[in-house]
Order: sequence, then structure tokens, then C-alpha cells
Amino acid sequence: MIDLAALRAATPGLDTGQVFLDSAGSSLPPRVVTDTVIAHLRREAEIGGYRAANERLDDLAAVKTSIATLIGATPDTIALSDSATRSWTDFAYSVPLSPGDRILISDADYASNAIAALQLAGRTGARVEHIPSDATGRLDTTALANLLDERVRLVSLQHAPTNGGLVNPVAEATRVAHEAGALVLLDACQSIGQLPLDVAELGVDALSATGRKWLRGPRGTGFLYVRAELARSMEPARLDLHSAQWVSPGAYRLAEDASRFEFWECDVAARLGLGAAVDYLLALGPAAVYGAVAERAAYLRALLPELPGVTVRDLGTEHSGIVSFTVDGHDPVRLRDRLAEHAVTVTVSHASSTLLDMTGRDLAAVVRASPHCFVSPADLDRFVAALAELTR
Repeated sequence: MIDLAALRAATPGLDTGQVFLDSAGSSLPPRVVTDTVIAHLRREAEIGGYRAANERLDDLAAVKTSIATLIGATPDTIALSDSATRSWTDFAYSVPLSPGDRILISDADYASNAIAALQLAGRTGARVEHIPSDATGRLDTTALANLLDERVRLVSLQHAPTNGGLVNPVAEATRVAHEAGALVLLDACQSIGQLPLDVAELGVDALSATGRKWLRGPRGTGFLYVRAELARSMEPARLDLHSAQWVSPGAYRLAEDASRFEFWECDVAARLGLGAAVDYLLALGPAAVYGAVAERAAYLRALLPELPGVTVRDLGTEHSGIVSFTVDGHDPVRLRDRLAEHAVTVTVSHASSTLLDMTGRDLAAVVRASPHCFVSPADLDRFVAALAELTR
């Protein structure tokens, strides 16, 4: 059970009285996260970045341990990065591709992933194809099976898209892809921190995630999970003196685990903040947090359609904490800005972010509300009342 009063007291961003519904964008961190980051920055100012980092080597290693605990992995399979996109591309650009090879992406894939896949195809002679959705909007695993052959090298899956509450059948899709010998790269950017996520159960080969969204960590943080055997066998597209060692004038040796996907230079304070965010979630109890997020999103999905002209745009049969909607006759960007004037923070997801899905549904943009566990029932009612007033 979540202690809502304690949770809100530990979230300084709520002191302004705002209704914050943008954890799918960049959430409000708990105080321990900002305190951790600021304390390390001050320590760097006192003794320099190298000494300050050396003092926290054990704590930096513990960040990987905490992440591994959260997703059912081991620390050696975790590489820290500066974003989910960096993690996704670090893995994808390291998959060997030849002319005629195929990359499959889903209707819900994020623009950054699709752009990277298209660039990879252009460089290598591979081609990008998309996996259709079923009648509910979920990734169609039967269609995926029909697309697969020995030339499919990489299947990109979106666990929960950025533009709505859809949750895709990742475990089933991964099983189908593996039967054809394809690698599966899961974008968990919008699921980590708000949905149960166990890499052993999902079976994926790699997973990319960010710290700034539902994990409530600092911006500029993320991580890549790589299945242990792959972490020991793949050669990343880029290396430095951390991901590899220069062992002779003409040779280098790769790191033994997923750290071969890391570079030496990093934002130490931010990474410590990410660790604090994950530890905070683990202490709260992930299942309780996930349940609270789902409860708040379901509440909005029930109330919003009662407002004249409001249409909830979420697809699928299982839903995440993202609630997307449109209002007849109201521009989503203008509506977002007018809600901000009422101290309600939402955001807008544009077609350019999820081109295949949004153009397929003839949607230029949707308003996106994403309540985290620290959002109160009174906050949700304030949001609905403000929306009703603005669209009356």
C-alpha cells in the first residue's frame, strides 16, 4: 500500500500546488534523487571530478545492481548510458547486417528507433519493414510470424508507446522472433518504472530504458540490458578505453561484460541520482507503485469520455499509465498550454513521434496525461474539472 501523504511530501515539485500529469515525459523526482545529484556536484567542486568519482566507485557499481534487481537481471548485463535512445542505437548499430537482411519495426515504434533503423538499412543494404497491428491495436504476433525468415536479423519491439496506453505482447512476440533466429531489441522507455518488467520472463535479447520518466531519475540517464551471452560476444560499433583495453600496439581487448557498451566519460552525479531513483522505487515496492499508476490511469479513462467532445485514443487490451485523448474543435497544443495556466501539466504527442501509428489513425496529435503514483485523486478531479471548463 502506498503512503500517499509521505510520497507527496517527498516530492518537492508538488509544493507549487500543480497537478503533474507528465511522467511519460520527464517526471518529478523524489527529494533523495535531487539531493544525491547536488551533493555529488558539490563534492566535485570541492576536490575535483576524479577524486569525487573514486570515492563513489562502490556506489556507482551498486547502480547496476539495483537496476538488475528491478528487471530480473544480473549487474554484468547492464550498461549505463545517457538515454534510452543512446542505449537502443548502441545495440542496434552493433548488429551485423548485410545486403538483403531485414529489420522489423512495429507500428508503435518511436521515431528515433525508426530513423536509426532506416539509416542502418541505407548503410548496409538491409531493408526495414513494419509489423502490422491486430484489430485491437496491439502488435499482431501472427503477422510477425508470417514476416519472419532467415534474413530477419533484428526485431524492434515497443513495450509501451509514447503516444498512448497500449501495452504490446512482448513475451509472445519474442518467442516467435527467436524461433526464426532473430534478435529482439525492446524499447522499455515508457514501461520501466510503471509496468512489471522481467527480462527472463520477456526473453528479450536487449532492452533500452531511460531514467527521467517513470523511474523519476535525472535527465541524461538511461541503461542498456544485453543478454549475458550477447554481452560477451557482440562488438559495439564504438569503443573507448573503458569498453576495451589497448593491450599492444596493434590490438585491443573488449570488456568481458555489458560494460563494453559504455564509454569512460559520464555524468557521475546523474548516475548516482539514477541509482537513488531505482532504490527509492525498490523501497516503495514496485508492485504497489505499478498498481497505483494503473489505478490512476483507469480513473481518467473512465471519467474523460463523459466530457462532451473528448475521445480517449488508447489502443490495446492491456493499458499503461499513459492516457491519450483528443477534444473536438480544440488544438492539442493550445489545450496543453491553457491547462498549464490552470496549474495542470500535461503534454502533447505528435504524429512525427509515432508516424506509422498516428498516420494510420489519421491523428496529427493527441494530448497525453500520465499520472504517477504521487498524483492524488483530488489532483485527477482538478484536471478533469479544468478540462471541462476549458472545453465547455
